[in-house]
Amino acid sequence: MARKKATTRTAKNTQPKAKSQSKATASRRNTGQPVIIVESPAKTKTLSKILGSQYLVEASMGHVRDLPKSKIGVDIQNDFQPQYVRLTDRREVLKRLKEVATGAPVVYLATDPDREGEAIAWHIQAEIQHPNAQRIEFNEITASAVQRALQQPRTIDMNRVNAQQARRVLDRLVGYEVSPLLWRKISGAPRGLSAGRVQSVALRLIVEREREIRAFVPEEYWKITATLTPLDEEFPFEAELRQKGDQKIDLKTEADAQAVLRALQGAEYRVEKVDKRKRRRTPPPPFITSTLQQEASRKLGYSAGRTMRIAQQLYEGVDLGTEGSVGLITYMRTDSVRLSDEALRMARGYIQAHYAPEYLPDKPRQYKTRSSAQDAHEAIRPTDVNRTPETVRAYLTPEQYRLYELIWKRFVASQMAEAQLEVTTVDIRANDYLFRATGTVIQFEGYLTLYTEGKDTQEKEEEELPPLPELSIDELLRLIRLMPSQHFTQPPPRYTEAPLVKALEQNGIGRPSTYATILTTIQERGYVVLENKAFKPTPVGEVVNDYLVKHFPTLFDVPFTARMEEQLDEVEEGKQDWVALIRQFYTPFHERVETALKESERAKVPVVETDRQCPTCGATMVLRHGRFGEFLACSRYPECKTTMDAGVTGITCPVCNTGEVVERRSKKGRLFYKCNNKACAFIAWDPPTGEKCPQCGSPLLVKQQKRKGTQLVYCANDQCDYKREQSLNQPEAEEVLSEAL
Repeated sequence: MARKKATTRTAKNTQPKAKSQSKATASRRNTGQPVIIVESPAKTKTLSKILGSQYLVEASMGHVRDLPKSKIGVDIQNDFQPQYVRLTDRREVLKRLKEVATGAPVVYLATDPDREGEAIAWHIQAEIQHPNAQRIEFNEITASAVQRALQQPRTIDMNRVNAQQARRVLDRLVGYEVSPLLWRKISGAPRGLSAGRVQSVALRLIVEREREIRAFVPEEYWKITATLTPLDEEFPFEAELRQKGDQKIDLKTEADAQAVLRALQGAEYRVEKVDKRKRRRTPPPPFITSTLQQEASRKLGYSAGRTMRIAQQLYEGVDLGTEGSVGLITYMRTDSVRLSDEALRMARGYIQAHYAPEYLPDKPRQYKTRSSAQDAHEAIRPTDVNRTPETVRAYLTPEQYRLYELIWKRFVASQMAEAQLEVTTVDIRANDYLFRATGTVIQFEGYLTLYTEGKDTQEKEEEELPPLPELSIDELLRLIRLMPSQHFTQPPPRYTEAPLVKALEQNGIGRPSTYATILTTIQERGYVVLENKAFKPTPVGEVVNDYLVKHFPTLFDVPFTARMEEQLDEVEEGKQDWVALIRQFYTPFHERVETALKESERAKVPVVETDRQCPTCGATMVLRHGRFGEFLACSRYPECKTTMDAGVTGITCPVCNTGEVVERRSKKGRLFYKCNNKACAFIAWDPPTGEKCPQCGSPLLVKQQKRKGTQLVYCANDQCDYKREQSLNQPEAEEVLSEAL
């Protein structure tokens, strides 16, 4: 069978459903206790452990009201008032909340400490209508934080609520007016095209990057690297050719490189200059939402959505055995790098107790939050630094442990001493040519002893450069070899999750709570797919993008979207009226929609030819879209009406031996492989080779290893250790490797 980690089947939700939760607690009646309402059952468990029986703690299960699905739900003629309806699956929850609120002296609305949480609290109060409902919020679910919150209740902040309402109404207006336009004006696309105000801008970034890549023309260039060593010791190091005389050298062809090699025959290599510089490397700040998503993508391979799901679990509380349920991290939706005085004392105390004195700076390190950040919460950090990753590992799932370790290390490292480096640059003269070598010695590791920040490129940082031997001016060196190498300029890379989240943040698109949703939405709509963990626009995505950019050049423009986010922030700050903001946006937007509807121009998704032949007439099969997704159709339609599954691989299922393995995409756009025989359960993330394991008879899967330039063929059975590597140049490997890889 396929590996468990390869399966795409959704695990059962471990959280109780709204209805069952209501029944389970229906027997509880309020006997005069204050009530605390949070969003999730996990929080109720943690809070109940902290507060005991003095309070009744209930969960709203998230949102309880929203705009209706069947109509626009916004009264445009009446100041754009939202027409909220109760969510069908929250009726029992609301009934239960009203019951427990009856007779309660006070109801504390303790939903998440952000705009959306504020809006949820407002919706709950609108439904339960308690005469003494008060809003509390805490950045971490710990005894001290919860007690402080209970001592500082407040009224619901309508500025926050209105900022969230404005975003919801804006998105609903765009979706309900632009989506039908796409249905009418774009042909050859799957049914149900839709447009999102922010998601469409993210799509635009991906499409424009893809076109940069297509338009890129690589240019050849050559490098010459000398491997040298001092005469009195064997200490090989590399130096790269940089100049001829005083001019930077530019080798375009192999002939240019060979001319230099001839000129260097018999040359003497002598040290001309030695430059030693001290460098200090400051630790990165503690995580905010975007940097956590980026680093989890780089180091752990987690998607933004997965990262936030795990972080939510760590925030809401994990059962630590005899200690009970404990919130392990602070609130994970934040764009502030600020740390409280208490957190700084906690970090410094830990460093002082576990590291030598030189690892503790003279004073706490505070980081500057960017000007556009809301700065409503602290950075993401552990609630108690003494709960080290290892001490709680036994109580965490593997993914919880890995993310908690990342957050814990980053927080502690942010308060450690700087790393101290000595960077040495050596210029070496050979005839009229100048070679340069750079090396680094880490004189004091500082925070690097605990944490090294991930990166998106393969280029080495200064601290990663190997050290050079001790060299002096005029010292002669022995040449070991002189190596020319051919290179080509590279196009900009496709966006993977980490760089795309970074681009969204830098351009002011979205806010901490929206990044994961943006990435998920454009994949679920079929506008982009993931190939080798990078976003690639689909033909449908490109056509939709082009149509939107042409007919709504302002709406789906990066600066306009960033300015809209700033205006929503101004609503939250009480500087902007939300109705006036919507009206200012809607009038020109609606006029543009009406104009586009009247225009006769239509766009068409291009037909994509495949390398498969029609089994009926031999013509080329093309990729088309239908109500149930992609399928292959004969290019001679309607003369030939043959159709077939779009994802056929030609590989017989290695489990049932009767079905055929087909490619499918998950809702998030990731390729997986399954048997088209409904009675067969074979499913895997990597394509099968069609072979069976010689050790256990399970299917063999194949994975490309880019860095090694090989394919790894491995057994799908987790209990079997069979695997082998094979060259990507082998004909049999080329037959097996899916085009998607």
